[in-house]
Amino acid sequence: MDKIILEGMEFYGYHGARPEEKSLGQRFILDVELSLDLQPAGNSDDLDRTINYVQVFELVESIVCGPSYLLIETLAEAVAKALLEQFAAAEVKVRVKKPQAPVPGRFSWVAVEINRSKK
Repeated sequence: MDKIILEGMEFYGYHGARPEEKSLGQRFILDVELSLDLQPAGNSDDLDRTINYVQVFELVESIVCGPSYLLIETLAEAVAKALLEQFAAAEVKVRVKKPQAPVPGRFSWVAVEINRSKK
């Protein structure tokens, strides 16, 4: 299956289980993949026959910058659900990276990755 991929989208949000994460916030990095048949768009050069990635970015931004969640798992589920509801993708993959997670020690980021499909 073909894919539309947005990688490394950065947003500031207030997700986390610790009080300081809710009050101070932090940076989140999201990657999304939307699986669909891109041949009709490729053959027609018609934006209406694909998924507009500007709209995908704006939807993801509204969720990450919206109400807070305790878990990045819940954030990933909210993003996946919204993408499947609003766009003609058969499947989505969502990765939520948390570079400033409150973990003692050095690391690049912690993350969750989920794959969801239309039922």
